[in-house]
Amino acid sequence: MDFVTIISNALGELIAPTTAAYALAAIGLNIHFGMTGLMNMGQAGFMLLGAYGFAISQSMGANLFASVCCALALAVIYALLLGIPTLKLGPDYLAMVTLAAAEIVRIVGRSTAMTDVTGGSAGISPQDFTTQFESASPLPDGATTFLLWTYSNNIANSWWVRIVGWVLVAIAALLCWRWFHSPWGRVLKGIREDENAVRSLGKKVTVYKMQSLILGGVFGALAGILFVLPRSVQPDSLGRQVTFYTWTLLLLGGAATVLGPILGSCVLWVLLTFVKEVMRNTVPETFISSNQVEALGWVIVGVALMCLVIFRPQGLLGDRKELAFHA
Repeated sequence: MDFVTIISNALGELIAPTTAAYALAAIGLNIHFGMTGLMNMGQAGFMLLGAYGFAISQSMGANLFASVCCALALAVIYALLLGIPTLKLGPDYLAMVTLAAAEIVRIVGRSTAMTDVTGGSAGISPQDFTTQFESASPLPDGATTFLLWTYSNNIANSWWVRIVGWVLVAIAALLCWRWFHSPWGRVLKGIREDENAVRSLGKKVTVYKMQSLILGGVFGALAGILFVLPRSVQPDSLGRQVTFYTWTLLLLGGAATVLGPILGSCVLWVLLTFVKEVMRNTVPETFISSNQVEALGWVIVGVALMCLVIFRPQGLLGDRKELAFHA
């Protein structure tokens, strides 16, 4: 067994763009759920709209800043369309609407009628939207080795996309820390615990909820951009499972904490990669196929997460007394 390769591949997930994208999406979901108590079951919808907004505008010749603004504007409009009819109702309604809306976005994106715009089920090739991002890199051409990992500096799954991704995660975490300890954040926490009490103090609860939904959706859109930069924009790659993964790593790290989403993303993907690499190197293919290794890896990680929920339901960093549903 090649332990060096196994450890290198597993620990490589700590700095992977996908890990950073999920951490960013989970930070947005943490604003929704951890801060405000909003049951958003469609974070993948925000991510897919962000990816489409960025990729389509880039393929049409927009500059990099305009493409990011386009992605964020789509997230804001989407949040308004979801929030206006549902935020005055109970949390169950928002959960159902966001889940259905995310599926609508995915199905519309992959429909043949939208092939000229979204590429349909085939998606949008990275060559159509990554050129300006790669050109903005200050890194020299070629590849660089750092510790156990060697990646291209600028092309595809590169150091440049890793640097940008984790800088965005750091900025998002810093903003959340500031918001969590601000008067605005304390109002959101009050809404999460008892919105009727907050309403009785004269606060416009629906407005605060809408602000939370928009901010979390903006982080989701940024996560969608980061998610597709090393790959193509493929609607089925940002389906329901992405939302469920985001919820998993948020609860794993600890909701209503600043670093919980980041820790949860790192632990989940490192653990999953390690389990799969060990099985590939120890179990012969005549006994279990590569596809079965993928499925069994999720089963093993799922069992570990079930044990975590049973024995530490607040997550790795969470406080059991912090959230009302833990009381």
